[in-house]
Amino acid sequence: MLPKGANLQKIRNGVRTYAVTPHLPGGFVKPETLETYARVAREYGGTLKLTSAQRIMITGLKAEDIDNVWAELGMQPAMGFANCVRSVKICPGIAFCKRGKQDSVKLGLELDRRYIKKEMPSRLKIGVSGCPNSCAEAIIKDIGVIGTDEGWDVYVGGSAGAHPRLADKLAAGLDYDATLRLVDIIVGYYKRHADIERLGQFIDRIGLEKFRVDVLAEFAAAPSAAAPAAAHDAPVPARTGDEPRLKAGDSIAADSIIADIIRVYPETIPVLRGFGMGCLGCPSAAGEALEKAAGIHGLEVSDLTVALNKVALKEEKQ
Repeated sequence: MLPKGANLQKIRNGVRTYAVTPHLPGGFVKPETLETYARVAREYGGTLKLTSAQRIMITGLKAEDIDNVWAELGMQPAMGFANCVRSVKICPGIAFCKRGKQDSVKLGLELDRRYIKKEMPSRLKIGVSGCPNSCAEAIIKDIGVIGTDEGWDVYVGGSAGAHPRLADKLAAGLDYDATLRLVDIIVGYYKRHADIERLGQFIDRIGLEKFRVDVLAEFAAAPSAAAPAAAHDAPVPARTGDEPRLKAGDSIAADSIIADIIRVYPETIPVLRGFGMGCLGCPSAAGEALEKAAGIHGLEVSDLTVALNKVALKEEKQ
């Protein structure tokens, strides 16, 4: 099992090292906090790494040191589901940049306050850029907001990585409050209707026009109140090809595909997360066999199959 609030970073010669990544909204950090980071990293033999999500990772840590690291940082572990709002990336905007057209810091920090670490059907990233230069890379975020002279433009469905996708523009020229309402409606719609899939995959599956019509109709119908976010307790992955080979009642085996396992037995999701296999919404991970995923995470596949089948087949064993 993973140490609380840590991510497995590397396995070398059987030795595992971990990383912690405290939350820094917008990447803003006080000098004394930086000094604490440096002291703790030095004390426990860690290395500081600036991340693309405007945070500072402390990596190279031992499992037995994780609790002490958090205690000495004076922070609660930065916990969250693997399939959650991972980051809200913010550019300097008019607060710090001569090219800024809108206050990206104010909007970005509010979005961070509302959504960071909230569970989603898959990982979700938000970018807020104060001008069309888009220094927060809003166009490759699941939800991107870009400031113009007229207000905020809202984009949806962007992603980078192994399956890059540029975001589609959904609305333009919104004020601060309208932007927050629209983002809330987008998030709620995504949570209610998506499988375990990134927002861009979801849009491609149902069609951009349907997504646009549904979301903007909800936005127009509720001009003064955000749509409530519905619960999405057990999302399941979208089918991307053939029907799953695994069927209800089958035992989970080493060659079972991750996407099939969590579609047929969604109650196994917490088990996989408990073993540190959190990227269940990643297209590459979802298509892997359990054995391959176990090897990547340095796990014995037999331990995984026993734990998964204990949950998946409990009714059959009664």
